[in-house]
Amino acid sequence: MKLRKPITILVIAVAAVIILLTPATAMAQSCALCYTQAASSGSRMIQALRSGILILIAPPTFGTVGLILICYRKRNQTRDTQGSEADCEWSDESPRRDSSAKEW
Repeated sequence: MKLRKPITILVIAVAAVIILLTPATAMAQSCALCYTQAASSGSRMIQALRSGILILIAPPTFGTVGLILICYRKRNQTRDTQGSEADCEWSDESPRRDSSAKEW
C-alpha cells in the first residue's frame, strides 16, 4: 500500500511531461474550411470569428465553474458524520394494522 502513492505520482508526472512535449501543431488540428475562410477574410471577419468563439465557449465554462462551486459548498452536507450505515441498528418491526379499523 505504501508503494501505490509514489507510483501514482510518477504516472501523473510522466503523463504531464508527454503532454507538454507534444508539438503544438499536433494539437492544433482544425477544420480546413474554417482555416481557409479565416485566412482569406478581412480583419472585420476575423474579429467576428473571435467573438463567436468566445460566445460559444463562455456558457459551458460558466456552467462548469458554477457546478464546481455548488459541489464545493455542498460537500459537507452528504458527508457521513456518525459512521457507516452498517453500524446503525435497524428494527424489523413494521407498523401493525389494527384489525378493528375500518377499511375503505
